[in-house]
Amino acid sequence: MRMLTAAMQTLIERIGKTKELDPAAEKVSGWVDTATRSASVKNALSGSWLGHQAHPVLTDLPIGAWGAATVLDLAGEERAARRMVGLGILASVPTALSGASDWSSMHGPDKRVGLVHGLANATASVLQMTSWLVRRRGHHGAGAALSLLGLGCTLGSAYLGGHLSFVRGIGVSRTAFQDEVDDWTDVAADADIAEGALTRVTAGDVPVLLVRQRGDLHAISAVCTHAGGPLDEGELDTDGCVTCPWHGSRLRIEDGSVQRGPASVAEPCWQTKVQDGRILLRSA
Repeated sequence: MRMLTAAMQTLIERIGKTKELDPAAEKVSGWVDTATRSASVKNALSGSWLGHQAHPVLTDLPIGAWGAATVLDLAGEERAARRMVGLGILASVPTALSGASDWSSMHGPDKRVGLVHGLANATASVLQMTSWLVRRRGHHGAGAALSLLGLGCTLGSAYLGGHLSFVRGIGVSRTAFQDEVDDWTDVAADADIAEGALTRVTAGDVPVLLVRQRGDLHAISAVCTHAGGPLDEGELDTDGCVTCPWHGSRLRIEDGSVQRGPASVAEPCWQTKVQDGRILLRSA
């Protein structure tokens, strides 16, 4: 098992260093960015409505269906197996779309590994589609073999996806491990926070974005939950939302809620008060 793990890690490292993948990755990424330009589309695929990324949830559906199809093949349940293959094919469509939306925001080695992850999943889907067609024509043995091969591709791809999520931290909220500040903490002079300015301060060890809009003072964490972008370098609009400069996530300064992905986790909010001309913060 150690040898297999070492071999997989070596393969992932090589993929990450293969810069020849970059032209294809950038071209496909451009297509994805164009297709997800609409906020409603981006939010649906990113999982902004769910509270975390949608792709990991959706992956369970095709993997589960195709795994069940193989079990049914072994049990001789040919008709049920074909139906499970078909269910997995249908489920793979929204799964692939959500994965592509998340992947388009990656860079460097992670984007290269993500591209291979997507290609492996596409290969698995083609094998499963072929299996379904072959089964429909009465060639159950060939269909079962194709399904098994497709499942192998899916599991190999899942390993790459696991590496991106659990080793590289793709999709993990960048504020998940920030400390809470329970005591009121002096962070700035009230006179220094101008109307409409994005000001970065520190409460304890946590970077916080201070914004005064229409006279009201708001504070959310200054690190974008999506990929750690500096929100204080973003843009504030008249609707009370700040746009992350890295990937375009829009976050409401009043409550930290996500208005547009790729962010899917709300920004932590902070309580504010002004005392003796000083701004004090503590975790909400």
